[in-house]
This record gives sequence, C-alpha cells and structure tokens, in this order.
Amino acid sequence: MDYQDSVERSAEYLRLALPLMSKQAAALSPVSYAVWYDYVSGRNAALKARIDELTRDGRPLDDDATKELFRRHVVDMDEELAHRVSQGFQKVMADVAKSAAEAGSDAGQFGHALEQWSAGLAQSPDAAAPGLNALLGQTRQMQHSISSLKNRLDESHSEIDRLRQEVVRARQESLADGLTGLTNRRGFDQALTECLARKEDVQHGPSLLITDIDHFKRINDSYGHLFGDKVLRTIAQVVKDSVKGRDTAARYGGEEFAILLPDTPVEGARVLAEQIRTKVERCRIKRNGSEDAIDTITISIGVTAHRAGEPAHDFIARADSALYQAKNQGRNRVNVAHVGMA
Repeated sequence: MDYQDSVERSAEYLRLALPLMSKQAAALSPVSYAVWYDYVSGRNAALKARIDELTRDGRPLDDDATKELFRRHVVDMDEELAHRVSQGFQKVMADVAKSAAEAGSDAGQFGHALEQWSAGLAQSPDAAAPGLNALLGQTRQMQHSISSLKNRLDESHSEIDRLRQEVVRARQESLADGLTGLTNRRGFDQALTECLARKEDVQHGPSLLITDIDHFKRINDSYGHLFGDKVLRTIAQVVKDSVKGRDTAARYGGEEFAILLPDTPVEGARVLAEQIRTKVERCRIKRNGSEDAIDTITISIGVTAHRAGEPAHDFIARADSALYQAKNQGRNRVNVAHVGMA
C-alpha cells in the first residue's frame, strides 16, 4: 500500500480511525492503526467489506482478527513490500505527530491569550466573563487531550521504528545462505541487477567469478554430507575473506560460489581467482573426531568481464562457460573468458 497522503488528510484519517479503534478488543498498536487507517480512507475495498462483515453483529475485533486483516488485506508480508510499508507507515505517523504538535502549540497560544483576557476582565467584571472562563476551561481540556494524543503517537512512532528495524533485519536474513553465511542466490541476483543498472561511469568492471568444488559428489559419498557441509563452510570463508567494498560473495548453487566485482577489471579478477584457488588447495580439512585431514580439496573457477549493454544472463553464461572449460581442462584451475568470446 502506497501511503502518500498529505498531513491534513492523514490527520483527518487519524480523527476518524481512533474512535473506531477504541471500540475494538485489540490493542492500539501500529498494526491496528494501519488496518483502520485503510478502512476510513476508503482505498481498500476488500478490507472494508471484510471488517463490515466481521462487525455486523456488533462484536469487536480482537488482536488475532486484526492481525489477520492486516496480513491479508493491508500488506503481503514479503520482505520488499513489508520494508516499503513500514517506511510509509512511519512517515504517516511522523506527519500526524507533527500535526498534533503544531495543534498543541496553537492551542497553547490561544489559551495564553484567553488567560490574559480573563485577567483583564477580572479587574473590570463583565457579563461575558463567565462564558470566557468556560471557554478557557475547554481550551485547557483541549491542550490536555492533544498532549495525551501526542504522547501516544510518540510511543507508536517508537514502536514503528522498532518494527521497521526488525523488518530490515529479516530482509537481510532472507538474502543470506543459512549454511555458509554468504549472500544467497536471491541476494546475488539482486546485487547483480543493481550493479548493471548503475548509471555512473565505471572505468573497469564489473567482473564475475563462478567457482565449483571439484568432485564434490565424491566427497559427500566418501565422507558423508556433514563433512560436505564443513567443506562448503571452509571454502565459503576463504571466498568471504577475499572480497571487500562493494564486492558480493554468494553461494550460487549447491557447491557453486559466485563473486561479483563491480570495480575490478578482468585481469584483477583473474589474479583474485588464482589467490582463492591456491588458498583452497592449501586447506587441510579434518573430519569430525579425527586429526587426519582428507585428501586435498580443489576448486575450478571461471572468470569474465561484463560487456557493455549485455543482459545479466549472458554475463553469467559466459562465466559459467569459462568454469566448465576449466573443469574440462583438468580442474583445479582458473579459466578466463574474455569479452567477445562465447
């Protein structure tokens, strides 16, 4: 849902939503406010119809029903959309809080003026004085109400900020590979798309490395999948330690890793690939419960640079082709597919 209402309109929705929220059995939470904000705005026909159906017999909505309405009708909780909604909702609440603060300031000035007027009338009694005193009392009540509202909005704003941080953290976790801690395939695809979409002038790069563990099936068959996982984590650490800055190290597939180098020319990428290959070859990985290291683990790596204007799948395909040529040439080696090669 795209929240781009003006301060005046969002304040009006707040005025309409609060009485409805107070009649429910649910807490006055950001989720509840999001549901009733959409309800009173009239922008969400499906939500309005469902709420009208649920409350037709006069029963209030509890927390579970409110959360279900939020999940089904306000936001589909995928990471990207949840991030956008939390930011939009935070903006709405910030605008409303600002509006309430300004209204409180105006009411304070009005009350001060009435105080002075009342003081003047006290020195020279007039028939209008009782009415002014009543109005002054109402103004004080308005100030108190607005102050209470602002405090509640401040609390909600803090809660929204906490929720937004949780959403950001969850989104980051969704882009990480659980076994190795590297970026997962989804995160890599996103990083590659963003890299190729940059409009800035890049003198060198991007370059891409795709690496595959040699004879990994044999390792799993000989030593078991738990040891295979240990091999993956070890190589992932070597890969992770080899990147910096805007580089992205990812687990691309089962035993494949990809390294995106946005600012590195192909020769620099080749040098890095050789360093990674050598470090992996020198690793001595021990089996659990044993001091004996197994035979040498090796990897093959394909390297290429991006051709200006080419789509991502062609870029990846050329690096992948270079990888399989390295395997066909005997494994444990780096093969470079220069731009212009198939």
